[in-house]
Formats: sequence, structure tokens, C-alpha cells
Amino acid sequence: MESKSLFEKAVEDSKSLPVKPSNETLLNLYSLYKQATQGDVNEDAPGQFDFVAKAKYEAWSSLKGKSREAAMQEYIKLVENLKS
Repeated sequence: MESKSLFEKAVEDSKSLPVKPSNETLLNLYSLYKQATQGDVNEDAPGQFDFVAKAKYEAWSSLKGKSREAAMQEYIKLVENLKS
């Protein structure tokens, strides 16, 4: 299977994990997904009192420069680890 189809399968698998991941892991999944699908962060930073949006933005922003392909591979690997 090519990376794109493996990534799409991992996205589907992430919705039915046996155990809900920690908030830190969920942020990691979110940021890898955004980097894989949209590339470097391309939105304005949220307000300082929107803590959830700010955490998501910072997690995604921390991946700046990582290729979409590398983000896909990391996402796939992380979901595989969470499934076991």
C-alpha cells in the first residue's frame, strides 16, 4: 500500500482505538494529521485565552518544516502503536 492509503486507514483506525489516548497523544495525532494534510501551519495564532486552540496551534506549529510524507509516516506508526 502506498503512504496515502496507509495514512487514510490510520485516520480511520484512530477513531476506534481500544483505549482513549492521553491528551498529549491526542495533540500529537492532531498536529501530525494537520502537517500531513496541510503542511506548515498557515493560520493565525488563536487568542491567548482559548487554551485548547492555542495548544493545538502550538503542537502543529512545532512541526514546521517536517515534510507531509514524514508526518504521514509518523502518524501511521503512532496509530499502530496505539492499536496494540
